Amino acid sequence: MFGFTTQKALAPRRDRLWFHISFPSHATPEFQTLSGFAAAWTQSTGPSPNPAEADGASLSSRECTMKTSIVFLLCITVFPGFSQGRVVGEDETGFAECNVFFPGQVPPEGFTEPFHVKICQQYNKEPRFATLYSTKDKIPLYSAFKYTKPAQNKEENWLVEPQIDDPENDLHEMVHEADIVGTVANLGANQALTSDYVGSGYERGLLNPSLLNEEDFQMATYTLTNAVPLSPSLSKSWHRVIGRVVEQALVPHCSKKDHLYLLAGAIPSSVRVKGKVSVPETLWLAACCDALEGWSLGLVKKMNDEISLVDLTVGELEKQLLAGVHLFKGKCGEDNKSQEKTEAILQAVSQIRSGEQVGTSDNQEAKDSGLVRRVAGIIATPFIKLLELLIYVFVELVKFVFYFLWLVIKRVGGAVLDGLYSLWNGVVSYLKAISMVLISIPCDVGRVIINIFLGFLQIVQDVASLTYRILCIPVGFVLHLAAFPYQSICAIPSVLKDMATGIGGTFSLVIDATATLLHGFYYLACHIVKRFVPKGSSDD
Repeated sequence: MFGFTTQKALAPRRDRLWFHISFPSHATPEFQTLSGFAAAWTQSTGPSPNPAEADGASLSSRECTMKTSIVFLLCITVFPGFSQGRVVGEDETGFAECNVFFPGQVPPEGFTEPFHVKICQQYNKEPRFATLYSTKDKIPLYSAFKYTKPAQNKEENWLVEPQIDDPENDLHEMVHEADIVGTVANLGANQALTSDYVGSGYERGLLNPSLLNEEDFQMATYTLTNAVPLSPSLSKSWHRVIGRVVEQALVPHCSKKDHLYLLAGAIPSSVRVKGKVSVPETLWLAACCDALEGWSLGLVKKMNDEISLVDLTVGELEKQLLAGVHLFKGKCGEDNKSQEKTEAILQAVSQIRSGEQVGTSDNQEAKDSGLVRRVAGIIATPFIKLLELLIYVFVELVKFVFYFLWLVIKRVGGAVLDGLYSLWNGVVSYLKAISMVLISIPCDVGRVIINIFLGFLQIVQDVASLTYRILCIPVGFVLHLAAFPYQSICAIPSVLKDMATGIGGTFSLVIDATATLLHGFYYLACHIVKRFVPKGSSDD
């Protein structure tokens, strides 16, 4: 984008880089007005928007606005060509990196008003030209540039800068006017808008003509900070004359083309377009060939005379501008001016001027013959606008229906997707559980085989132990059997002795038991007698 702002109001932001993805715009200013009005109308249910007509790309620009974050990221990736601007700070010299467009890298002196804003116009991260913008008059005072070569592409892409009107907004990039209607405070307070040109009879005339630039240099020229109000005929003649002067008179007579410095400017007047944008009273061009046998030249064109084209020295041109203005450092070649080259340049300019005068007289008849067509066009314009409005309303209704259907499909699709997601989670969980079971089967089979093997080893161990024990039994038995006769014979005396002792003990036990029993009976009888006999004798 082309980022810029006033030096006082936006000094804290002067070192910020801003980016914007540029989309082509082919709509006429009148149709852009209709688009801007429709954009404001669609936002009428919210905060009250600014009813300014917009420079919209097409009817689909609102769709791009609704999806700004997504489109911005995608465009950065897909489209490498984007504009960029850096506000030149008060502590920087001249126009910073755009000083290369001035001889000796020294900008013009004498433009010191607080409402003068320095803009380093860039594209694809490269400086393309420099502009001094007046927020008071809302037009550029001059644009400094170098000649590249005639342009092949005439695609227009007009942008505005939100930051110059609303320093506190978050849009740090150049955008289409239709995209910011109702979102930027004081939109158009410090800069011209497309709506200022619609229906005014003026066109957006470029100070740095696009036809003298190619590719990125040309794309960088289509900004409202490089445009002044010009009548259609004056805009065409001025650009045509400047193009021919530069290509046929200036470039061929400068030994080093890259040392040809051009300043195209405008002198503001008190006439205002819609009471806002100043209509220049004079257009001027200053050229400097800062090389060996260099030269400098000035051209002036009055707004009230489309045929006039006055050549003069740079010093004479400076006198017509602000007091104390010096356009080129060291008068740029006037000290060692080549008289031959100067005369050749003036002769070429004179021929171009004569050709323009002839062409102007020829065009007058065409203008007269086209008067009827213009009147018919004026009469038909309201009906055309009404038709465009009806078409726009129809398109918006179709878009609304499709948007509603899209919401319904989104809701239904969301529910279906949620169900599918839950089903998918269930299937995944089920498959996960089955997988874990299937994976555990080989492990379990391995453990069973190992246990069987260990059991078999235990059985073998038990069989071996039992066999060992069985084999150990006959040896003990034989030993005991061999010792039996000896132990039996030797035990006979002990057995007999034990038998005799047993028999004797048995008789002794019988005798003792019998004696004990008799003694007991005797004791019992005595006790009975003692208890009952005395009581009976005493009663008698």
